[in-house]
Amino acid sequence: MILYKAVILGVGSMFLMNCHAQKKDNTIKMGNSKTGVTRTTAANGEILYFKEGENRFLKEYQMNVTFKGISEDSRCPKNVNCIWAGVAVAQVEIMGTATRPMTLQIATLDNQARNYHSSASFNGYTVSLAEVQPYPDGIDGAKALKGQYVIGITIKKGETPSSTTK
Repeated sequence: MILYKAVILGVGSMFLMNCHAQKKDNTIKMGNSKTGVTRTTAANGEILYFKEGENRFLKEYQMNVTFKGISEDSRCPKNVNCIWAGVAVAQVEIMGTATRPMTLQIATLDNQARNYHSSASFNGYTVSLAEVQPYPDGIDGAKALKGQYVIGITIKKGETPSSTTK
């Protein structure tokens, strides 16, 4: 009887250790293109990271956020001299608990003449694009990066009511 209990205890311990080893880390590693430093930020930090195609409900903001993809990436490739630094434009679909989905096009820079905006309003919040990785290289450019993009966004309570609420 004691041997039976020891076997059950041993198998149960191995099962629990295996479950603990299979837990996934919910952090995304991002490289800072200016310093080369890798930073890991959890989803509950100031910058929220999304992989391309990722959909997540943000309970603290009562909204569902989906990173649909990058519609334009004309950023100057690494180790190439360019006249213009270029821009990356992310398509982020946001839906509040009582609103219809809305796709925001947010860019890495503000340029009114070209209709690029680094932030947009939704339901009284300002959503801003903080980071887009990976950076294109000189060989294949942005074409090879489709499906590999990761963006970092910030969401802040706006001072004025949103004009883009639907």
